[in-house]
Amino acid sequence: MKNSSLFIVLQRMRKPFLVITITYTIAIIGLLIIKGVDDNGNPYQMSIFDAFYFVTYTASTIGFGETPYEFTYAQRLWVSFSIYVTVLGWFYGIGTLVTLLQDKLFLREIEKAKFRRQVKGLKEKFIIILGYSQITNEIINRAIEQEIRTVVIEKNENRANDLRLENFTPSVPVLVADAYTPSALEEAGIKKYNCKGLVSIFEDDSLNLRIALTSKLLNPYVKLAVKSTTNNHTENLKDLDVEIIANPFSIISSEIAMALNAPNLLKLEKWVYKIDNLNATLPSFPQGKYIICGYGRMGQHIYASLKQDNVEAEFVEMDRSKVGNFSADEMMSITYGNADDKDLLLSVGIEDAVAIISATNDDTTNLSILATAKKLNPDIMTIARENEMEDFSIFENAKIDHIFMPSRILINKTTNALISPLSDKFIRLICKEDNNWASILVKDLIQNINEDPLLYELKLDEKHAIEIIKALDSEKEVNLEIFTRSLYNREQKNNVIPLLIQREDEILLLPSLDIELKENDEILFACDENAKSDIEFIAENIYEFHYVYTGEEKKTIFLRKDR
Repeated sequence: MKNSSLFIVLQRMRKPFLVITITYTIAIIGLLIIKGVDDNGNPYQMSIFDAFYFVTYTASTIGFGETPYEFTYAQRLWVSFSIYVTVLGWFYGIGTLVTLLQDKLFLREIEKAKFRRQVKGLKEKFIIILGYSQITNEIINRAIEQEIRTVVIEKNENRANDLRLENFTPSVPVLVADAYTPSALEEAGIKKYNCKGLVSIFEDDSLNLRIALTSKLLNPYVKLAVKSTTNNHTENLKDLDVEIIANPFSIISSEIAMALNAPNLLKLEKWVYKIDNLNATLPSFPQGKYIICGYGRMGQHIYASLKQDNVEAEFVEMDRSKVGNFSADEMMSITYGNADDKDLLLSVGIEDAVAIISATNDDTTNLSILATAKKLNPDIMTIARENEMEDFSIFENAKIDHIFMPSRILINKTTNALISPLSDKFIRLICKEDNNWASILVKDLIQNINEDPLLYELKLDEKHAIEIIKALDSEKEVNLEIFTRSLYNREQKNNVIPLLIQREDEILLLPSLDIELKENDEILFACDENAKSDIEFIAENIYEFHYVYTGEEKKTIFLRKDR
């Protein structure tokens, strides 16, 4: 109760209540003691009810007359005194109440009580998002599009107010509190049955690790999406069984490696993340010498990736204080100085380089470096790290060849892994394939569906595929091929390609259509709108399933049976 608004009311209004009670008591006792007379002139002693009734309405109004009999002068004198005493008590009480209603602590507790009611009333699936920013704003929007509710914990009250002003539909409950405290996480509903995940993408890796530990202790089964930018923290998160570890710099280095060796894999990844369609220009990087400006966390991941592919690379680092952090092997490839200095870029071989990557954490510096590089080598490929989402148009106008935005990568990774988990697994699996495999899949998707197929996930359970479950329970053999049939003509195929099946701990990539389905299988389809609609009907409608399974229309009570 110590943190409740009721406790604050009782604490702050204790003295006003006492003052009002005492003034009323004095006024009532006076009327009980002073004798009056009745209509016949006989002495009359006021009852406690009459005294209380008279003082009550007199103190709050101008009065409705003397009751139960006309007062004596002694009684009128006492009543006049009582009016001023009780009015002063009410002034004190009302003034304290007005002050209370303006108190920030009280208002915060009112908001907390409202937040608890909102979270308690959530019946749909929801995720908890820690911190409100441009990144989490985008995550909220994507979750709402997939009919998943969100709950936010934000320490900064101004940011929490910004969220309230966004007027999300449906509403997004927000709690002003430290995200790492167990009480805040519990109030946000981390222990609720319909809490499907928690997102923690703070810049501080140690804070993310602390939140992950606390969350797993409160609910070992909740799915966590946590940001990590160092290998050490990534390993610690893996030890805690964190399901989704988002390292934007590792993803960027992986994308550069794919662009160098398997550009069609990168094309598939961009399609899954809804960045490009499958007819977009192939995102290939040239072979040759690379210059990387900024040897921070992103630069180090890029270095490891380029080294693995035996790509020649020169690094420029502006901060000499980092010297002690690098190995002897790394030191051999690093030049210290301002990367936008013409002489320095010439000294590291800008004229012979095929690409330059500006990977500092300052957007202005990145733009300046690439502008200088372009003057020295007009044919060089320019690759930039963009830190602020609102500056996107500036980078586009600079005509940079490739832009890597860590914040956008975080959004894609976390939302895809939480909202479309099979799509995330699909991306992780295809990274192990080669460019030829990816090229064939891209060609099949475009020819059999279109240049921008939909991704649809289906779980074979009673909630999402009741007809499939009924058939399996009756020991019928149902193959994956059934979902490719058209409801207009079962002999024709819809535009659909099964990309993945997860069966317990086994994952099948591009499964065969003759594979036999089992209960709780999770399937990822690439399809168009028509095929998606047919898949849903086949899984849930008894008549549509019967038609595609047997080739016959199922009889209904409105149709006469053949004799």
